[in-house]
Amino acid sequence: MRIKKTLVLILVLISCFLNSNAQDPNRFKEDVEKLENREYNFNPDKKRVVFTGSSSIAMWHDVQEYFPDFNVINNGFGGSHFSDLIYFYDKLILKPAPEILFIYEGDNDIEGDKKPAGILKEAKFLVDKIQNDLPDTKIVLITPKPSIARWELKKKYEKLNKRLAKLSNKKENVELADVWNIMLDENGLVYQDIFLEDNLHMNKKGYDLWDKVISDFLE
Repeated sequence: MRIKKTLVLILVLISCFLNSNAQDPNRFKEDVEKLENREYNFNPDKKRVVFTGSSSIAMWHDVQEYFPDFNVINNGFGGSHFSDLIYFYDKLILKPAPEILFIYEGDNDIEGDKKPAGILKEAKFLVDKIQNDLPDTKIVLITPKPSIARWELKKKYEKLNKRLAKLSNKKENVELADVWNIMLDENGLVYQDIFLEDNLHMNKKGYDLWDKVISDFLE
């Protein structure tokens, strides 16, 4: 059974690499090594929570301060896709073995011209692997966010978010944190004052909005 699962992982990785839009995951090798070797002084009485995914996680530098009642690990690595997180799964997810796991991927996948259906397959594979290896871990998929810089891709993001919602509904112990809608104003347009100068990455106002959604999964 273990050999079969290993072969499935290899086939998924090969499929990712053969995709014309795929990039070499080893471009993140140094970043992941730094994350893996980071030391924490945790309270043994608090639950361990891991946030992982692309730059919206990596740049949430004060995430621990938002959730002081938990031992928080930020394993975000900017620019990553679902395929990269699968590649570094052992280091970023399996090794810390969180009780609650938040995953933010899909943002760069869409921008990289990957199809929502293909992204969903990778998301499902990752979820299945986590549930097999860490059956007691609560998985929370964070929807790709809207942004000024990528607003022209709005429909593709919405399509992916609907697929991620269906995936979370089908799986036990998997939930969806919808950060898309809370970042839109009453006219359905993305707020203009929640981003850094690049109009893609968030400032504190943006993370404060995320906190309103994510904190519900930590009660």
